[in-house]
Amino acid sequence: MRFEHLVEINDPGNPQLDPLTPDQLWQGLVLRAESPELFVLGLDSAEVVARGDNWIDRVLHFGQAAIRDRVVFEPRRQVRYETAATAEHAGGTLTMMIETPGPGALLLRFTYDTTMPAVDASGDDRYAEIVKSAYHEADLDTVRKIREIADSGRLG
Repeated sequence: MRFEHLVEINDPGNPQLDPLTPDQLWQGLVLRAESPELFVLGLDSAEVVARGDNWIDRVLHFGQAAIRDRVVFEPRRQVRYETAATAEHAGGTLTMMIETPGPGALLLRFTYDTTMPAVDASGDDRYAEIVKSAYHEADLDTVRKIREIADSGRLG
């Protein structure tokens, strides 16, 4: 299943939206990778088990389930989460890409590519639509949390 959507971070025409700088957004995305417990509901603990130039390997603990992933950073541009399929997790990738389509505009593009089928054997897509909705809500929560942390002064 592939699912992609945009979240508007800054809209020069909307004074109700407190703007973030691209650097604040980037720092928030890095924080989400380094400290996922601040962002991911149901996550009991997380540990970084290896680190290299522009990547980290993590283990995320949800109850008895342990999910391993690699987070790859393309500095100030995108963060990609790569997870292998297991009994507990469908596996796939999530990419969060910063886009600046015009002066003052700032967007965050979320792209999911998972091993989960878009439709079941009977052709029903309801389960996939529920998963997409959950992804969308989690992504909005990520942006809300980044804004909250930025408002506290922790992101510059």
